[in-house]
Amino acid sequence: MKSKTIAILVTPGVQVFDVSGPRDVFAEANVQAGPDVYQLHVFGSAPGAIRSSSGESLMPDSVIGNNPNEKIDTLLVVGVPNGIEASHDTRVIDWLHDVIPSVRRYGSICAGGAFFLAKAGLLDGRRVAAHWAVADSLAQAFPSVTLDPGATYVRDGRLRTAAGATAGLDLALALVEEDLGREVALKVAGQLVMLIKGLRGQIQFSRKGEADLVGRSALQEAQRWIAANPGEDLSIANLARRTGLSPRHLTRVFRQEVGVTPATWVKEARVAAARRLLESGEAVPKQVAAECGFANADTLRRVFVRLVGVTPAEYRRRFQIRE
Repeated sequence: MKSKTIAILVTPGVQVFDVSGPRDVFAEANVQAGPDVYQLHVFGSAPGAIRSSSGESLMPDSVIGNNPNEKIDTLLVVGVPNGIEASHDTRVIDWLHDVIPSVRRYGSICAGGAFFLAKAGLLDGRRVAAHWAVADSLAQAFPSVTLDPGATYVRDGRLRTAAGATAGLDLALALVEEDLGREVALKVAGQLVMLIKGLRGQIQFSRKGEADLVGRSALQEAQRWIAANPGEDLSIANLARRTGLSPRHLTRVFRQEVGVTPATWVKEARVAAARRLLESGEAVPKQVAAECGFANADTLRRVFVRLVGVTPAEYRRRFQIRE
């Protein structure tokens, strides 16, 4: 099999794990499938050592622009915490414009990397994954980019994007599976004690929407009531009575000012309440469903999987706070 060069671009402030994690996956693939399957190469955005977010220094193999004949199969741009500011580095943007047309695959690890690609126009019209904490900033800065809000890893044509640092491992493993097949990917995952398919999304890590109240005061009061009383009757009719608006008017202004329908907000608030119970208590699914306004445990499970990506039982196993 012809060797493939996996290039990783690093810039000042890079998170070390974004580089070392994927490199370890590709290195293990070389152990499992042959020593020359992948050639690993780190590009720096400037000469010399690159200082990371944790204070460590990384010494790239070369600097962008210094080896124009380098044959790259896959280029990954890794993230930095201040991605939106760092992405104004015109030298990096120009290099991406020059290199991307000739590579087989390209992508980003964490939103910092996505900001660089978006700034270069390489995400226009594409579906991408981005870290939940900065996804809104990316969407606002680059409205032509389509965010998959819950995904940890997204494949769109030649583009591959990962939401965060550990998602970079999932991305690298997915690339290994693309190139070498599932059997090799399973061997790599086993050696590194990875789940070849873990949680389907990153929503379980986000608390978005639980405390943010949006819209006019009557709507914010309704949101407070919903969040504090997920097990109550939260029908449109009842919410309309509480806000002093007609059901039709409430639905219209709620959608306009909050961005979703009242029914959607209620559903998300109930799931948020269920998450808190699963994290902190020992209530069985039937009890969680009753306290959070779901008709039964099956309904809780169905809605929970759709919004969070895992079952309530799996969520509890992973996130329950234990004394």
